Amino acid sequence: MSTIRTPVGPQPPAVYWKRRAIVLIGLLAVIVIILLIVFRPQGGDPKPTNSSTTPPPAATTTDGKVAACTPEQVSLEAVTDKGGYNAGEDVMISMTITNIGAAACTIDAGTGAQDYIIASGDETYWSSRDCQAEPTEAEVTLEPGVAKSTTPFAWDRTRSSTTTCTGDRPAVSAGGASYHLTVKLGDIESAETKQFLLY
Repeated sequence: MSTIRTPVGPQPPAVYWKRRAIVLIGLLAVIVIILLIVFRPQGGDPKPTNSSTTPPPAATTTDGKVAACTPEQVSLEAVTDKGGYNAGEDVMISMTITNIGAAACTIDAGTGAQDYIIASGDETYWSSRDCQAEPTEAEVTLEPGVAKSTTPFAWDRTRSSTTTCTGDRPAVSAGGASYHLTVKLGDIESAETKQFLLY
């Protein structure tokens, strides 16, 4: 009599073992197919999770454009190329603009929106708005956490006013005098000033 462990028949035992293996493989294949049908994975790409590597989508307006930045979303930093300047050296100034919000936004970062103010103590010595020529508009998109810098330009260490746009301007004091740069972009102002010295 044939048993599971000891097959008996006219064929060699190896033949019966091969047949049993084929039947077993077929049975396993049927089980796998049934399981795939019952637990079929969902199609399509998985939805991105809100993690540090997947930025949230930008807020958009009704016409589909990226929304304008709010003052709370934007951080400004006043920048000078050095902390101290010898006699005859111009001060190179610029600003860094960073979106500290959670979504991309747009802002006018043109020269018409920029303002650079140099003061010492309570006295303002120079402002880029005093004699600005041909201001421009430049709408830029700020991605969260990505800083953008304006092109540095020179302050010639003179006083400014709206009445000194032509002709010579008086030089400011040096000899180790301390000055502070504040930057603005529209109604947004840098939280801290950048100090530098003139020798």
